[in-house]
Amino acid sequence: MNPSTALAVTLTDELIRCGLTDAVLAPGSRSAPLAMEWHRRASAGGLRLHVRIDERAAAYLALGLAKASGRPAAVLCTSGTAAASFHPAVIEASEAGVPLLVLTADRPPELRGTGANQAIDQLKLYGDAVRWFSEVGVPEDRGTGSGRAAQAGYWRSLTSRAWGAASAAAGGPAGPVHLNLAFRDPLVPDSGGPDGDLAELDGRPGGAPWVRFAAPDTTSTAGRLELPWTERGLVVCGDGAAQTGQADSLLALAAATGWPVLAEPSSGARRGPDALAAYQYLLAAPGFLAAHRPDVIVTAGRPGLSRAQTALLRGASGPAGGPARHVVIASQPGRWDDPARTATDVAAAVTLAAGTAPAQPATTWRQAWRAADAAARRAVGEVLAEPAGHEPALSEPRLARDLAAALPDGALLWVASSMPIRDLDQQMAPRAGVRVLASRGASGIDGTTSAAIGAALAHQAAGGGPAVALIGDLALLHDSAGLFIGPGEPRPDLCLVVVNNDGGGIFSTLEQASFPDSFERVFGTPHGADVAALAAAAGWPYQSLVDLADLDQALTGSGLRMVQVRTSRDAGTALRTRLQQAATAALVVSRRATGASAGT
Repeated sequence: MNPSTALAVTLTDELIRCGLTDAVLAPGSRSAPLAMEWHRRASAGGLRLHVRIDERAAAYLALGLAKASGRPAAVLCTSGTAAASFHPAVIEASEAGVPLLVLTADRPPELRGTGANQAIDQLKLYGDAVRWFSEVGVPEDRGTGSGRAAQAGYWRSLTSRAWGAASAAAGGPAGPVHLNLAFRDPLVPDSGGPDGDLAELDGRPGGAPWVRFAAPDTTSTAGRLELPWTERGLVVCGDGAAQTGQADSLLALAAATGWPVLAEPSSGARRGPDALAAYQYLLAAPGFLAAHRPDVIVTAGRPGLSRAQTALLRGASGPAGGPARHVVIASQPGRWDDPARTATDVAAAVTLAAGTAPAQPATTWRQAWRAADAAARRAVGEVLAEPAGHEPALSEPRLARDLAAALPDGALLWVASSMPIRDLDQQMAPRAGVRVLASRGASGIDGTTSAAIGAALAHQAAGGGPAVALIGDLALLHDSAGLFIGPGEPRPDLCLVVVNNDGGGIFSTLEQASFPDSFERVFGTPHGADVAALAAAAGWPYQSLVDLADLDQALTGSGLRMVQVRTSRDAGTALRTRLQQAATAALVVSRRATGASAGT
């Protein structure tokens, strides 16, 4: 099956699974893949198709269908000014809150801006008149098997998101949604109809939609979902879960169910007996996930701090992922974070179904995860405690661990988005009392120092304690202007701890490091900057930390001040590799000692 037909088949099938009954078509060439699939499904009795020769009339017909039925209707046109002719109906649908799925075919990117026929800029063509817009992307030939299945999962997840946004099933007001679909030739099926292995494009079993939405409550937000208890569950908390009020409720859910909590430092949920400190080492250990596959995963916030964590979520459900149910807690009406696109359910909150909770949540599953976490933590701690000679005792992972432990209750820790937050994620022991924040929305390097100063000001204005920022040298240089504050401006109590490894340390952990000819200049980017001179120029008190035994003293003080910690990128990369190896070896020993692994 060619890629354009595959997208048309998958998108149409998912729309029907979501509840689409009426589709309106205005004729054209570029929209042929969807038009032909709509005709095929209508001929088979799975859809009611309406054809109009004018796009304006087609869009208003769809609007009338949707308004009277109360569920989304879909309308499709070809590229160019045909899409512009939908605009009046889109505006009416927006103002009236009518659920409308607006599908515009488009030329692929290589034909845009070239004078190609019927090619205009269709990206966000309807502006704020739509509840949500997506440039779907050009379908590609990814062969067979997992590549094709992963692409189908993306299309189905996106289609469910569009349905939820248009219909208000995901919370928020109903209204129009715009999907822009770029198709490359061939635009018709290879042999007059869909062919190939349709199983690779299949959706959820039993004709279910890719994502189900808990019924909205009276506040027009996604509703609460009742889950029956199962032993093998996980709670995954990403950045910002505390800001949306989800951390406390999910920790309570974990306590009631016996489900381990995998919480990123800036989630606000790395605390309590169910939070695991070494979970990233567990997820990255070969074979661990295969032996500890959950039946249900509940996620909140913005997860995805590591590839191993993403692999856990990507394998949560779907054609290649087994039977796991993946419940995503919506961060706000109409928005939920599902970077792996494996969510099976979206809800505002999760509660246990009455009568299903265990009397004693200390299950074999829970104990297995705790034992593995303890074994990995011991192994990592032993490596970090080794005397200098193998790697420097003053290392970035150990600094992250000791800094998090040294902060008093009531403190704020602002963490840069690159290696510091990842080191903290691997090393920070669960604890309450310390507030961890990071710019993980877009995870950029921009404005790190300024954001830390602003957070410290707000934290202390609200009665909070001291503030510390853990950042890298590139983040410091990137926002060096943020160090310069006028004499009459408010200043917080903030200690800026700068890890200086003379360049971009995170790239040493990525594939780019295997290309030595280009790596150092293009990715490592050594700069040789004098951090002490920069601090002096900005008027910041400065000291250099050369022994972690002096960390408490270095943090002592008041006002704005800077502490530099010099490290080695090469040594840091080697140490992180040794830490993972030690954790993996410890897990093997632990499993042999217990004689089995939960989940098998």
